[in-house]
Amino acid sequence: MSSQTKKNSNNSKNNSNSHHGDMLRGTIVKALSGYYYVRAEGVSTDTAPVQCRARGIFKKRGVSPLVGDEVLYSMTDNGEGTVEEVMPRRSELIRPPVANIDLAILVFSVTEPALNLQLLDKFLVHIEHAGIEPVLCLSKQDLENDGMETEEAQLAASSVNRIYRSIGYEVFGTSSRKGDGIEALHERLKGHLAVFAGQSGVGKSSLLNAIVPGLTLETNEISNRLGRGKHTTRHVELIAIGGGYVADTPGFSQLDFAELGIEDLSYCFVEMRHLASDCKFRGCTHLHEPGCAVLAAVDKGGIERSRYDNYVLFMNEWNDRKRRY
Repeated sequence: MSSQTKKNSNNSKNNSNSHHGDMLRGTIVKALSGYYYVRAEGVSTDTAPVQCRARGIFKKRGVSPLVGDEVLYSMTDNGEGTVEEVMPRRSELIRPPVANIDLAILVFSVTEPALNLQLLDKFLVHIEHAGIEPVLCLSKQDLENDGMETEEAQLAASSVNRIYRSIGYEVFGTSSRKGDGIEALHERLKGHLAVFAGQSGVGKSSLLNAIVPGLTLETNEISNRLGRGKHTTRHVELIAIGGGYVADTPGFSQLDFAELGIEDLSYCFVEMRHLASDCKFRGCTHLHEPGCAVLAAVDKGGIERSRYDNYVLFMNEWNDRKRRY
C-alpha cells in the first residue's frame, strides 16, 4: 500500500470515529456524476445499491473514494446515504481507478487487433507494480479467417503459451462465440475482485457477456478506431459474477511508467526479479553491467529475448520521461 493510501485511511479513521454508532458497511460498486453506489455488506447482489454522496471532508483532504473501496456509510432521511469513511485499501490502480482488485485478467486477442507482446508486457508491468495477480486470457480463438491469418493467430497463441507459462503466468484460451474456456475462466474468478483489462476491440465485453448470462454490455467492435476518445467517458462498474466481482473498465492503451510512479522497472519483470540478487552489483540496471545475472540468462536463452528487448525499450522510454521533466 502506498504511504499516501496509509495516510488517507488513518486520517479518515480519526475523522469519523465520532459518529461510528449507526454506520453501515459496504462496497462501492459504481461511481457516476458525483454519486457513489454502495452495496451493503451481506446483501444479495440483486439488491439495489444505495446512492451516496461523499462527505466534504474527503475533498478537503484530496481523498477520492474509488469503485471497489470498502466504506462505512450512514443513511440520510431521503433514503440516500453518505460515505463517511474509506477503509484501508489492499491495492489501488491509477488507471482504471479501482481499489482492492486482487486479480487482473489481461485480455489479448489472437487475431484482431493483432497480438502485441510489447503491449502485453506493458500491462504486466502495470499489474505487477500494483501488486495484483495477473492472468492472461487469449480471446477470439474462433475467428475463422483465411488460412494465412489463422496460421498467424495460432503462432501468436503458441508463442504466448510458451513464453508466459514458462515464467509462471496462467494462460486461458477462450472463444465467446463458441463458449470455449468460459467455464474455466468463470471458476477462476470466484471469490475475487477482478479487473478485465486490454486494448479496445479485444473482446472484453463479449467475454463478460458470455460469463454472466443476461448481462448485456455493449460490445464495441473494432469500428471504434474512429472514436478513440469514446470509451474514456465510460464509468467503472463492478459486476457481480457468482461469488465474485469483475470491474468492467474502459480499454486503456496508453500506460505511462512515470505517471504510475514505477521506480524499479526490473522488479515488474518476474524472471528478472528472481535473478537480481545474483547480479554482481546491487541496483544493477541489467543493461550493461559486468557480472549481470540477467544479461547472462538472456545470452543463454534462460530469459526470452522479446521480454528483455521490451524491458530495454521501457527503460529508455522511462529515462526519456525523467530527463524531460
